[in-house]
Amino acid sequence: MDDNKKLLLNDFLKRGLMITIGCILYPVGVVIFLQAGGLATGGATGIALIVNKLTGFSTGVTAFLINIPLMLWGLKVFGRRFFLSTLYVIALSSALTWLTEYIFFTAIPQSTGAEVLPLSDNGLVNAVTGGAVFGFGMGLIFRGGASSGGTDIPVKVLRKAFRHISTGTITLITDVAIIACSAFAFRDEGMDALFFTVLSVVVFTVVFDMVLYGGNSAKMVLIISEKERAERMSARILTELDGGATFIEGRGAYSGGDKAVLLSVVKPVMYPRLRDIVREEDGEAFMIVCSAKEIYGEGYMAADEEEK
Repeated sequence: MDDNKKLLLNDFLKRGLMITIGCILYPVGVVIFLQAGGLATGGATGIALIVNKLTGFSTGVTAFLINIPLMLWGLKVFGRRFFLSTLYVIALSSALTWLTEYIFFTAIPQSTGAEVLPLSDNGLVNAVTGGAVFGFGMGLIFRGGASSGGTDIPVKVLRKAFRHISTGTITLITDVAIIACSAFAFRDEGMDALFFTVLSVVVFTVVFDMVLYGGNSAKMVLIISEKERAERMSARILTELDGGATFIEGRGAYSGGDKAVLLSVVKPVMYPRLRDIVREEDGEAFMIVCSAKEIYGEGYMAADEEEK
């Protein structure tokens, strides 16, 4: 097997593992914390939880049925690869959700005579933990290049049309209508259930965006200094931080003198050390620091990687 095939195989296995872990976390957040805690969420999962609340029908089975027409839409819009990965996610997550419901709501209570869920009667604990675990799992699924189906498919369509808006933000917007419906379905739980449902969606969105984009975020630093000092900074960035740097020729508008502009992108954890290097080499250097959300190139996302 040549090197290119090995790289493709490793990437496939890495993505597959990431997606599978996400599918396992999905029912943990949804069933064990949200459903058991009497809370809803957004997306097709939220609709399934509403149906479960009103009829008692399985959340996992409902989610699978909702996804069938949406999955066919995804096949038409995004192609076969997206369809196959989404089918895997929908089948596995729905099956695990049904299995989790059966084990904790039927099998264990019947065999022991005791209810094991909810793990906590505190709505805040269920909302924050459920939203975080659910968001983490969904983030892994999207980061692996797949989707859980449901409203994720129209969200991806909207993401292509409105590329300046993050996936998590679009998801939050589409969830508002579903949360409004959950207020009716969970009205017997009082206003607390609505509040904690909204909180769980907010936590989901934050964690989802962190998982999806966090590993690719970085600090972009522009350093304006004298050429000799900038060269020393560049050498230290390359050796001490194992980072990259690019020189841009500049000229001071006031002084008219030549300036070296050093552009460097580093992971957030490495930024404090880069700042120290700049201060040590030139305490009067002019430095501009920005947060870079998406970086393409070596050490970050591949240039041809699908936009999330």
